[in-house]
Amino acid sequence: QVQAVESGGGLVQPGGSLSLSCAVSGIIVDISVMVWYRQGPGKQRELVAMIIENGNRIIYADSVKGRFTIFRDNAKNTMTLQMNNLKPEDTAVYYCRIMGNGYDQWGQGAQVTVSS
Repeated sequence: QVQAVESGGGLVQPGGSLSLSCAVSGIIVDISVMVWYRQGPGKQRELVAMIIENGNRIIYADSVKGRFTIFRDNAKNTMTLQMNNLKPEDTAVYYCRIMGNGYDQWGQGAQVTVSS
């Protein structure tokens, strides 16, 4: 069974950096789409970044462009969200999602808190 496990959440001061990782386990033929979402307190879930078209295209939300980077490591079956210059409004639970032939799996969520 394909699974996604997140790690790397925590508390960071404004302007700091944090990296989230989504490790994928199971037998996988392909991963067509990899996505990071987030949901802040009292807010709806929003798309942060995603990799589509078999890794050939990356899309970012306007709110994180220039600060966040999404990338994948095919050999390790992981995807990473590198977050730089963090702001208090980035505080949220972050979720990864992987989609391919025959599966659609979500990570368990990772809390990111940006506060001084």
